[in-house]
Amino acid sequence: MTRTDAMSQSSRKPAVAGFFYPAAADALRRDVAGYLAAVAETGPQPKVLVVPHAGLAYSGPVAATAYARLRDGATWIRRVVLIGPTHRVAFRGIAVPAVDAFTTPLGAVPIDRAARDAVLGCPGVIRSDRAHEFEHSLEVQLPFLQLVLDDFTLLPLVVGDAPAAQVAEVLDLIWGGPETLVVVSTDLSHFHGYEEARAHDAATARRILALDPGLDGGDACGCMGLNGFLLSARRHGLLARQLDLRNSGDTAGDRSRVVGYGAFCFHEPRRAAA
Repeated sequence: MTRTDAMSQSSRKPAVAGFFYPAAADALRRDVAGYLAAVAETGPQPKVLVVPHAGLAYSGPVAATAYARLRDGATWIRRVVLIGPTHRVAFRGIAVPAVDAFTTPLGAVPIDRAARDAVLGCPGVIRSDRAHEFEHSLEVQLPFLQLVLDDFTLLPLVVGDAPAAQVAEVLDLIWGGPETLVVVSTDLSHFHGYEEARAHDAATARRILALDPGLDGGDACGCMGLNGFLLSARRHGLLARQLDLRNSGDTAGDRSRVVGYGAFCFHEPRRAAA
């Protein structure tokens, strides 16, 4: 399905355009492209990215350090599994949408219906447009994906109260090969002073790099999805790398009460030649 086809069917409209990021397509494209252009380093194509989800002015520079890693894989990534926490709707389990596409000012991205149908067979997975309607943790990732990738389908997963094993089971089912990218959306600590946040987030980063699936909400607001991914990462033997670790006091905010942002990439181990 093309983006044009998807727009003619049911779609989730942007909830935070004009608030978390510009509502005008030209301004949004310019801002995201600017953050990406500021990142020079590239590396092996990641299987998984962990990225923040605040307003673009706050966490955009940090998220860009991860999304820039996708430049070389833009032509073969065909599906993005996007997982993030619920901020507005309390529920148990993991929610997929019923709509056919998610839209931003840059256009529509079609939902991967086959992947959605597959995960609906997993324990705790429900179909709920309400869980997705106003959720920003997934929406703010889409403009980056739309700029760095060619055509792709999307499987958006909003995680409510769900154990790590439940999330990992879903991810394992749709893990796929190089055509499938997993993006985990989470901010880190919230509303500490600048130095306290730096210390806390550095400790959390060490646990993420160690694939420790025991984080709590004080460490990362997306801990439910993140823990599930880290459990799955252990099973798949992924190699982790920290790309950036800052907070809102470093980007666009004051330093009295900050929110932490981290960017990490995870690679599958290289296979030895036969």
